[in-house]
Amino acid sequence: MGLLSGSASFSRFMVEGEVPEDFWDFVARQVAEHSFQDIDETIDEYSVGWVSVADMFDSEFAFSSYAAGDYVVLSLRIDERKVSPAVLKKFTAKEEARIRQEQGVRRLSRNVRLEIKERIRAEMVHKSPPIPAVYDLCWNLSANTLLFFSNSRKAIALLEDLFKETFDLSLIMQIPWNTALQLTDQGTADKLADLQPALLI
Repeated sequence: MGLLSGSASFSRFMVEGEVPEDFWDFVARQVAEHSFQDIDETIDEYSVGWVSVADMFDSEFAFSSYAAGDYVVLSLRIDERKVSPAVLKKFTAKEEARIRQEQGVRRLSRNVRLEIKERIRAEMVHKSPPIPAVYDLCWNLSANTLLFFSNSRKAIALLEDLFKETFDLSLIMQIPWNTALQLTDQGTADKLADLQPALLI
């Protein structure tokens, strides 16, 4: 579930780094430069980039749809062509059997088998439609916090990389400990630092 759904799970981050004075012009340039590129009509296997949170097909951000008051709202879109390992194994074995029969040999060399596997995989990838995945985010500019509406480790890693590449800012995942330190004064923070684990028996 995402930002506009009735319920959602999310990961929370702090945004670290300095933003330029012409912030919204900067965002417009960078988001456009790192927007999602469609691969439906290509043979590319993978594409990742930003799209509008309201429309996964809007990578041009009409009317600056990423700007919402003191927030930046975007969706991370990932399209990937995938081939099932079991299907690849089946068609590779079938092609190996055909070539063995054609050449009248009992066994193919390792290099030939690898070549067959790569050729079959490439053919299957090019025939497969890209599978899309979309993850929303909400960046609170005044608090320097960001909510990413996914707990997937792979999606989070892609977010951290693309966010850094786009805005030259770092994302620091927030765990309950970090949140507690931010909500307390220095004296309480010092006491928290002295806490030791205990066995409750």
